[in-house]
Amino acid sequence: MTVHTPPPEGGRIVDEPLGEALSRRYLAYALSTITNRALPDVRDGFKPVHRRILYAMHQMRLNPQAAARKCAKVVGEVMGGYHPHGDASIYEALVRLAQDFAQRYPLVDGQGNFGNIDGDSAAAMRYTECKLTAAAQLLLEGIGENAVDFRPTYDDQDEEPIVLPAGFPNLLANGSSGIAVGMATSIPPHNAAELIDACLKLLETPETTTEELVAIVPGPDFPTGGVAVESAASILDAYQTGRGGVRLRARWETEDLGRGMWRVVVTEMPYQVQKSKLIEALADLIENKKAPLLADVRDESAEDIRLILEPKSRTVEPEVLMESLFKLSDLEVRFPINMNVLDATGTPGVLGLKACLVAFLDHRREVLIRRGQWRLERIEKRLHLLEGLKLVFLNLDEVIRIVREEEQPKARLIERFALSELQADFILDTRLRQLARLEEMTIQKEFDELAEELAGLKAMIASPAKQTKLLALGLQDVRKALISPRRTTMGDAPDVSEVSIDAFIPREAITVILSERGWIRAARGKVDDPSELKFKEGDDLAFLVPAFTTDKLLVAASDGRIFTLGADKLPSGRGHGEPLRLMIDLDESAAIINVLAHQPGAKLLVASKAGYGFVTPEDDALAQKRGGKQVLNGDMAACLRVSGDHVAVIGENIKALVFPLEELPEMARGKGVKLQTYKQGGLADITVFNAEDGPDWRDGGDRRRNWPDWRDWLGKRAAAGRQGPRGLRKFR
Repeated sequence: MTVHTPPPEGGRIVDEPLGEALSRRYLAYALSTITNRALPDVRDGFKPVHRRILYAMHQMRLNPQAAARKCAKVVGEVMGGYHPHGDASIYEALVRLAQDFAQRYPLVDGQGNFGNIDGDSAAAMRYTECKLTAAAQLLLEGIGENAVDFRPTYDDQDEEPIVLPAGFPNLLANGSSGIAVGMATSIPPHNAAELIDACLKLLETPETTTEELVAIVPGPDFPTGGVAVESAASILDAYQTGRGGVRLRARWETEDLGRGMWRVVVTEMPYQVQKSKLIEALADLIENKKAPLLADVRDESAEDIRLILEPKSRTVEPEVLMESLFKLSDLEVRFPINMNVLDATGTPGVLGLKACLVAFLDHRREVLIRRGQWRLERIEKRLHLLEGLKLVFLNLDEVIRIVREEEQPKARLIERFALSELQADFILDTRLRQLARLEEMTIQKEFDELAEELAGLKAMIASPAKQTKLLALGLQDVRKALISPRRTTMGDAPDVSEVSIDAFIPREAITVILSERGWIRAARGKVDDPSELKFKEGDDLAFLVPAFTTDKLLVAASDGRIFTLGADKLPSGRGHGEPLRLMIDLDESAAIINVLAHQPGAKLLVASKAGYGFVTPEDDALAQKRGGKQVLNGDMAACLRVSGDHVAVIGENIKALVFPLEELPEMARGKGVKLQTYKQGGLADITVFNAEDGPDWRDGGDRRRNWPDWRDWLGKRAAAGRQGPRGLRKFR
C-alpha cells in the first residue's frame, strides 16, 4: 500500500485518494468499536466499561462489607482514571449493573432510585450510592495476585486489567447485548448453578456434547421470570450454532371472581419489556378494536407485578384470550441469541454453549496456575527469610555479639553465617522480643506449614489432574454462594388453533365508508343518506359497503392485489377515519378498484385493463399479511362478485359483448383468458348477470336503464363485439 507522507514545512494537506483515506479510517473506527465498546470478552463476559467500573470500585475498597459511596464519586474515578468517555454513559452502565430486573446476578449494590421495570430512569448520580455485591467479589477474587495481565490506562498514569479473574461464567449468567460495526451480540442470561453444573460435567468429561449440556442448561433464565415456549430442538440448535432465538411469554394466572366471571392476572413480565409501555399498547389495541376479546387493562402492581386483564365476555376461554394478546402485544417477545464474543486473543467470533464454557474453564485454569505461581514465589521468599531466622536461634549469642560489637554488623552476619543480603536485613530488622524461645517454635511451625504448601503448589502447577480437581472444588463453592431457583420456566404454547378468535367478536351491523382519498371508517348500523356523510375538504365518497363487525373486507387494488381487513379493526365512523394505506402495504401509485365484505364460498370475477380475466374463489383471495395477495397478473380494471350466468363487457371503443360465464376458467392466480378483442384501447367495464333478468346499466346520471335486447350482442368470448346501445358507457 502506498504511504502518503505529509508535505514538508509543516503543511497539513495530504494528497491521497478519498476512497483509500476513508476506508483506512473507517476500518480503524470499526475495530475500535468491536474490541473496545460493543462485544464482551468470552472469559469474564464484560465490555471494557463494565470491567473498569468494577475494578475502580475494587480499588476504592467498596466491598460488600464497606459503606456505600456516592455514584458520582465512582463515575468520576472511572472517567478520570480508566474510561475516557462521558459520565452519562458510565453512569448508565453502572445503573444497569445494579438493576435486579436487568441483571440475573446484580454486580453493584445500589442504594437509592436505580429505575424500575416501568421504564423510569434512575436518579442523578449525586443522589445515589453504590458498592460491590458478593457476586462481583467472586469475579474480582485474586486480581491482586497476578491472576490476569494488566495494561497501561489511556493516559499511561496507571494500569487496568485486560480481563477479570471471573469466578463464575458471567458471560452466560448475566448475558450481554451490543451493536458494533457490521456485527452485533445478544446473549440471554442463564442460571449460574446450571452453568456451573455444566462446567463440572465438562471438567469430568471433556467430550460432553452440546446435547448433553442442554440437558443440564435447558435454556435461558431471565431475571424477570416468564415462560420460554421455544421448542427444545430450536434451543439446542441455537446453543450448537451460537445463533437463534427464544420466545418468552409473560406468566399469568386466572382469578375466579364468582358467578362464572374471571380475569387474568399477569405476575411476571417478559425480559426488557417496560410495563408502562405494554399497558399503553394494550389500551391502544382496545381503543382501535384490534383486541376483540379484551375489555380493559389496569395496573395494580406494588412491589410485585400485578397486571389485570378483563375479558369482554366470560364465555371466552382464558387461553384463547391470552393467545390473541401474545400475537398482538409484547406479552410475548422473541429474544434473539447471537453469541458473538471476543476470544482470548481479542478476535470476534460466534461461539456455541460448549465453546463459551470451555473458554471460561481454560481461563479459570490459567488464573489458578498464575495465582499458584504468585503464591509460590512469596512462600519461597518467606521460607528463605525463615531459614535465616532459624540460624539466628541456633547462634543467638553470636548474633547478639556481632550486632553489639561490630561496626558493620550486616556484612559480618553475611560473612559469618553465609546469609543473603535479604536475610541479613530481615534479621537486623527483627525485634529482640521476637527472639524468645517460644518464637522459635512458632517459626519452625510456620516453616513446616509453608514447606508443605510449597510442595502442594508445585505439584498442582505440574499436574493438570490436580488443577482440574481444584477447579471443580472452587466452582462448587461458587455454586453454593450463587445458587438460586430458576425463574424462567420452560414450557410449550397451548394449542388453540381449532378455536377461532373471530367467533368471540360481537356481531354488529356496520357500514364501511371509504373516501376518494383513501380514508376508511366504519359507521354503526345502516347509512340511509350518504349525502349526510362528512369528509375532509376536497374529499368525497368512493365506496359505501354494508357489513358486520365479524366480516373480513376484501380490498381490490389496480396493481392486481387483493388485501384483507378485519371489519372489527376499522376506526369509528364519528371522525374522518384513518388512511387505508396505514393498514395495508398499498403502493402510492395503486388505486382502489372495489371493496367487498367477504362471503365464504362465493366467487369473484377479476379483469385486467388489457381485457383478460378469470373467476377466482373468494376464500383463496383472503390474505394473512399486510402486503395482500397477488391475484391478477396485470393492471386490474374490475373485481366483482359472481352472481349470475352471463358476462357483459364493454370496451373503451364503445363495443359491447355478451357471453356465458362458463367460458371463463376458475383460477387462484394468473393473467386469465381474453374477454374481448380490441384494436385500440382496453376494457371499460364488465358485469355478471342472470339471463332471466338481463343486465342493466347506468346512463350519464344516476338512473338505471334496462337492456332488454342484450341477446343481440351474444357471442363467443374474445370476440370484438359490436357497437353498444346508445348511452352505454358503464354498467355500475
